[in-house]
Amino acid sequence: MTTAVLATAATTGNRTAGTTGNRELLDLLGRTPLAHVTVDLPCPQPGFWAKLEGLGVGGMKARAAVSMLLGAEKRGELRPGAPVVESTSGTLGIGLAFAGQALGHPVVLVGDIELEPSMRQLLRAHGARLELVDRPEAEGGWQAARLTRLRELLTRLPDAYWPDQYNNPDNKAGYASLAAELVDRLDHLDVLVCSVGTGGHSAGIIGPLRRHWPRLRLIGVDATGSTIFGQPARARLMRGLGSSIHPRNVAYDAFDEVHWVGPAEAADACRRLARSSFVSGGWSTGAVALVAAWAARVHPGAVVATVFPDGPHRYLGSVFDDDFAATHGIEPATAATRPVEIPHPKAVEATGWARCGTVTDPVVAPPEENP
Repeated sequence: MTTAVLATAATTGNRTAGTTGNRELLDLLGRTPLAHVTVDLPCPQPGFWAKLEGLGVGGMKARAAVSMLLGAEKRGELRPGAPVVESTSGTLGIGLAFAGQALGHPVVLVGDIELEPSMRQLLRAHGARLELVDRPEAEGGWQAARLTRLRELLTRLPDAYWPDQYNNPDNKAGYASLAAELVDRLDHLDVLVCSVGTGGHSAGIIGPLRRHWPRLRLIGVDATGSTIFGQPARARLMRGLGSSIHPRNVAYDAFDEVHWVGPAEAADACRRLARSSFVSGGWSTGAVALVAAWAARVHPGAVVATVFPDGPHRYLGSVFDDDFAATHGIEPATAATRPVEIPHPKAVEATGWARCGTVTDPVVAPPEENP
């Protein structure tokens, strides 16, 4: 993105929404369907509930995006018509494009060259401007490279606001509406399964839900190669969950256990969902569906719910593509049918589906847990 284009983003606003925005769009936020999923994943299971956030306008992260921008406006950190700059692997970008149109702010997004062409086109179609980094950093990978470029942009756009989704409390506050919708639809809930990336939606819904159901168990789902729960950071094929940094929005003390899921398991679950339940999605959706089905099997009679963060369309060239699977060594037919148990996140590196009942914040863990 050139300096001239950035200057245009800073001074002219979003040409679709205008500097005054269109706050009537906010009436479209949320109220997504709740589906009962009984498909074998991969084994027979009694069924779990799935909130289909991919069917919401702006996607799941539109809730967080609106919350972060409204909070910044209220505090005076985001001035009328000022640009919003953020790093994204795609999903939050769609949410910010929605929030930018609704609230009247141009949106500049920092992605990377692994962002799918279809997602690039969609973000631009919704009025966002893209800045793409072309190489990962040695430490922190693509995520760190995007944040480095973002900080450079902030020096060139002095009036811009950076939501900092990884550490912004308004991120998790935006999911209060999601929690309320689950309470409205379910008479009881025993187990909640959430994917973890920024940590926003798991932290944002567990508090309100536990006020209704104090004994509710929370299971976190991470990607292999993610460092969020104390595993070593590795290059990750899956996008939408996991992280190469430690987001401060993650409510470590709220989790009862964590699962790491690999690409083969997530892709197999996505394909099974698409074939037998019609509703499906990408890496995050496949991962949480796999673990939610496992939870429904191992806790007989329990009411289990999860959140499907997105739909399948973005992943037609990856999760659902046989050539992509072959190129990247993904064999859904060999996906694990149950998790490997590990005693502590630092005990062994998870290379496939693994489960751990010990959850600690790797940044503040006691010295004996950080050998």
